[in-house]
Amino acid sequence: MLTPCSASATRQSPKPEESQSDESDASASEEDDEEDAQPTSNAYAVLMKSLSQHAPILSNGSPLEYNVAEQPRRKRRKIEQESLVVREVPHVMVELHELGDFEEEAVLQPERQGLSPRNAVAEVQESAEVNEPEGADDDLSKEALYEKHFAAQDESELAIRVERISKNQWSAKKVEYGGGRGVLQTPSAENIALERPRVRSTRDVQLKARLADNAHKIVGTFKEGAERAIAPSIFAYQDVLFGARTVQNAGRLRDITCLHALNHVLTGRDKVLKNNAKLAAANEDADVEYRDQGFTRPKVLFLLETKQACVRVLESITKLASFEQQENKKRFLDSFSLDEKKFSDDKPADFRELFEGNDENEFRVGVKLTRKTLKLYSTFYNSDIIFASTLGLRRAIESGDPKKRDYDFLSSIEMVIMEQADATLMQNWEHAEFVFEHLNLQPKDAHGCDFSRVRSWYLDDHAKYIRQTIVLSAFLTPKINTLYNKHMCNVAGRLKYTATFTSGLIESLSYGIKQSFLRFDSPSHLTDPNARFKYFSSTVMPSIMRLPKPLEGGAGVLVFIPSYLDFVRVRNSLVDTEISYASISEYTDQTDVRKARSHFMNGKHSLLLYTGRAHHFHRYNIRGVKRVVFYGVPENPIFYEEVLGFIGKSIERAEISRAEANVRVCFSKWERMELDRIVGTKRVGKMIGDKGDVFDFV
Repeated sequence: MLTPCSASATRQSPKPEESQSDESDASASEEDDEEDAQPTSNAYAVLMKSLSQHAPILSNGSPLEYNVAEQPRRKRRKIEQESLVVREVPHVMVELHELGDFEEEAVLQPERQGLSPRNAVAEVQESAEVNEPEGADDDLSKEALYEKHFAAQDESELAIRVERISKNQWSAKKVEYGGGRGVLQTPSAENIALERPRVRSTRDVQLKARLADNAHKIVGTFKEGAERAIAPSIFAYQDVLFGARTVQNAGRLRDITCLHALNHVLTGRDKVLKNNAKLAAANEDADVEYRDQGFTRPKVLFLLETKQACVRVLESITKLASFEQQENKKRFLDSFSLDEKKFSDDKPADFRELFEGNDENEFRVGVKLTRKTLKLYSTFYNSDIIFASTLGLRRAIESGDPKKRDYDFLSSIEMVIMEQADATLMQNWEHAEFVFEHLNLQPKDAHGCDFSRVRSWYLDDHAKYIRQTIVLSAFLTPKINTLYNKHMCNVAGRLKYTATFTSGLIESLSYGIKQSFLRFDSPSHLTDPNARFKYFSSTVMPSIMRLPKPLEGGAGVLVFIPSYLDFVRVRNSLVDTEISYASISEYTDQTDVRKARSHFMNGKHSLLLYTGRAHHFHRYNIRGVKRVVFYGVPENPIFYEEVLGFIGKSIERAEISRAEANVRVCFSKWERMELDRIVGTKRVGKMIGDKGDVFDFV
């Protein structure tokens, strides 16, 4: 079961199973390198022999020597063309269908990501890899957005935008769509930068030819509302903070983000291959330079919450790209996938989506993409995409000798997709902050990098301003907003979008229970915990003490406490009191949980302390609840509705009348976002700023 994590958890060593998942096991990696290090067909051997007669000159002045020793013949790939396709290179004619994935990797990864052309094989392989007509390299219509953001950055304009970002100078524009609202910001002083093209379907975005048809079938037309709001920003390489993720739209959002990530990897990869061919064909005396890569190979990072979520993302990628081979797929499914029907339908839909299947939250796995193959468990430095949880990635970095911690594989990440930020909040948000702090740092080692091909903004330490970050969440919180303000600083702009809560959740509740919102004075958000505890102890607890004692049937008061630290503080304050209480937190043993629930239901305990994270991880159905006190406003509005449902069921069982039941919510002005989702935007302003400190709803 996925369980809550503390900061101390990061100091533990990885599990043996996870060590194997981390960047693949060493033996598999060595086998891959050996496979890529030897010819795979007689045709390839003939090619090498022919080229050896006209060997290129290496940078050290010595001729490049080829080993044409006889090697075992590998099975040829199926030929889709009816006739042989050939391409002329100096002194040799080569059958392209003879070149398999090995030759592709020989071009793409001579050392670490293989992006340095040293012989004419690059030109041959490019023609097999990139299925675009001659001259397509000069026509950037399909790669306009990629080129504009990554390859055609004007250094002076980039410097201006970086300076404006450092001074927090953003031009802003409201974005209104049905069911949601947003703000689009750009560091450019020109208003034209805030204009976005209309994107109605996948036909309106620049996609690689191999993705276009599947994209149209699977994604097709973007739906009115949220999809139409964020699609232009996603495909324009702007940062996106989306605070309206639901169970219903999760699948579509996953397909859209995976399509964009795949398109980015394939576009960058094909651009490198084309430039390889140009360099191979260029005159030795020609002064030609192509800046088309980063320090290391990994370009996309998916931050996911569970292993089952990782399986869903992989399924989305494979149905969009239709790879002929998927290496290590069985091993991956055996380790990552479990039956997704382990909970009954009485559990909430959002709970089942998060926890069904394999809910382990410590993992990391690399994925390498070739022309026809998707390879799982590749080493990080040999991967195009990395799937990981924030906890798993942090442990991978912190394991071993502290002086030799390696996070250089994150130095060239150009896209981060965080799928369920609200679930990450319920773990340990420090893990997310740790990962973002280690993105796009200057590498400590070269890792075989050809610095003549590294883009200038990488060398200038501006990669974090080019990186696109997409964060999806069911709701926004101050911590997520801090991530947005601190780490989402894209020179192309950024969009923050959330659902509209005009009326709030409270309008849809039909229990007929009196709900009182009690405002207390809190001068600073830093001292808010102290002010809250003082108010609870001096105002709320005395009224609870006057309620019926256990021998009289019990008060049935459930105190919902969002924060574990506040829970400990309140629990300790009850030790020397006469009130009979029980407590359930995310760390409570299951035996103690059953005992606490039983005694509370039977009236032996008048008070039950219940944490927000315990409800998140277990969604207990607590019986015997007659009154509820919210120590703080829940960040997840669904929790508010479900806890009120405890009283509703007590009324249905005639354990208490509607007149006796009541709900009290303690809040301060620092909980505006949480209140917005529950009472509605139109009421929040009055509750925060008006005179009076009690606001009643029925």
